[in-house]
Amino acid sequence: MNHSFGLAIESLVAVLLVLTIGYCMLLNKRLKRLRADEQSLKATIGELITATEIAERAIGGLKHTVRDVNDNLGNQIVSATELSRQLAKQLTEGDAVVRRLTRIALAARPATAPEPEPVASDARSVAAAARAFSERRRASGLAA
Repeated sequence: MNHSFGLAIESLVAVLLVLTIGYCMLLNKRLKRLRADEQSLKATIGELITATEIAERAIGGLKHTVRDVNDNLGNQIVSATELSRQLAKQLTEGDAVVRRLTRIALAARPATAPEPEPVASDARSVAAAARAFSERRRASGLAA
């Protein structure tokens, strides 16, 4: 009985060893798959880091471009504002010249002349009237 009891224990240990070897083989397959996934994950992480660096450089370039455009636009706005002031001043001076010319023309007319039509005192309206006149002349074929 001693001998059969020892044999049963030895058999049980052998079965357990076979099960352990089988489980170790299964774990080995899973570890190989995990290592393969780890390598692909490392490659993906490397690509992601590269893409992030490229994006950061692009963002830096865009920030630099925005700064340059902002400076250029600011300078253009300043020069446009100055030009607008100059044009407003010239329009005011032109309006004053037209008023003086109108007074001179009215003073030079004979006293028996019919009542003159109201003269536009605004330089813009005079310019618009001149444009309309030239358009009429072009339409009738009289102007070159």
